[in-house]
Amino acid sequence: MGYIVSPQGFAEVIAALRDTYRILAPVRKKGAGRFLDVDAILYEEIADASQIELNAKSDYASKECLTPLSETLFYFTEQERKEADLDPRPMLVFGRSCDLHALARLDAVYLRNGKEKDAFYERRRRSIRYALIGCGESFANCFCVDMGTNRVTEGYVFSVDLIGGEIHADVPDTEIAKLFAAAGGREESVVPRFVTENQVHVSIPETVPPPVLKDPLWDEYDARCIGCGRCNFVCPTCTCYTMQDVFYTDNGKVGERRRVAASCMVDGYTNVAGGGQYRRKNGQRMRFKVLHKISHFKKRFGFQMCVGCGRCDDVCPEYISYSNIINKVNAAAQAAGKE
Repeated sequence: MGYIVSPQGFAEVIAALRDTYRILAPVRKKGAGRFLDVDAILYEEIADASQIELNAKSDYASKECLTPLSETLFYFTEQERKEADLDPRPMLVFGRSCDLHALARLDAVYLRNGKEKDAFYERRRRSIRYALIGCGESFANCFCVDMGTNRVTEGYVFSVDLIGGEIHADVPDTEIAKLFAAAGGREESVVPRFVTENQVHVSIPETVPPPVLKDPLWDEYDARCIGCGRCNFVCPTCTCYTMQDVFYTDNGKVGERRRVAASCMVDGYTNVAGGGQYRRKNGQRMRFKVLHKISHFKKRFGFQMCVGCGRCDDVCPEYISYSNIINKVNAAAQAAGKE
């Protein structure tokens, strides 16, 4: 079931949904980018439909709604432990096809990567529903088509495409469909828009032979990469974190435990007791990250971790192209296979 509704009608739908949901969506922040004349598109809770940015890719992924950059897990005293409260209202999150595909990657890591599920992730996951933002055309640096994440057919309660000044919505959820009808929507068959061609293409090797691990291609990033970790923090599928205990008293018996996003590309991530450190060079860290995304994860779960959103290329201050690295790895793998 689908509807075509005016922007005013869509605003009425969003207003009605806010009675039940906290709605989080990409919002354009004027002058908040890396330069004074550059905007940033960030996720935040919206008050009305006019705030939703539908025409540009967000700088950060929607995963922050599930895995915040910093999250208090619980509070503790000498005798008690109390889990941090969550807003009881369910969340409705707007995301593109790549972001919805990223959910399967997050679920695999947090819910299927061991004997126990991550309870803190699971309680947030249960409270979130998704609205799909259609993609009429590819954005810069996207390679979702080659990753097979350009199209999603389920997992959303409604879709949104701004076409000719009207909102076109595919609405699988029957209760939300009533809101579109009440807002004056014309019932028509609607198919969300999906990208069919990217300007960027990648070729992922079926296997990564051992010689690739020592290939000189990684040495380039010892100098180019500055270890800022931005590529990890904007990635919709990166899941690494560290723990911090914050003490309120000098005796260290009252405080809170926080889960804080971490990055395999940042110095100190692999530090171990005794002063040891694995992957000291940035090229080694780049190798670990790339091969995890296009090889190791798939061996464990059966599908690629990377969803081809291109945000890592967008945000890198050294203009390192992750898609270019993938193609270099493929070339090296092909060359090794011929030896």
